Amino acid sequence: MRITSKGQVTIPVEIREKADLLPGSEIKIIFDDDGVHIVRVESGPGDGRGQRIVRRLRGTAPPGMSTDEIMAFTRDE
Repeated sequence: MRITSKGQVTIPVEIREKADLLPGSEIKIIFDDDGVHIVRVESGPGDGRGQRIVRRLRGTAPPGMSTDEIMAFTRDE
């Protein structure tokens, strides 16, 4: 991995999946004698992976779709 000129790093998908990191996940940086560590911040009650996915997707359906149309769209019908 490389750090960009803006100080950004792309975490490979296999690491994100193994660490259960989704867009919007909270992390903290820890400095110690061994180096720098990136640690996922534990989520609180009601803030599990499913809830984070729902929050991320909320409001992304095209306007004017009925509930039945949205359900069909999400099921690839």
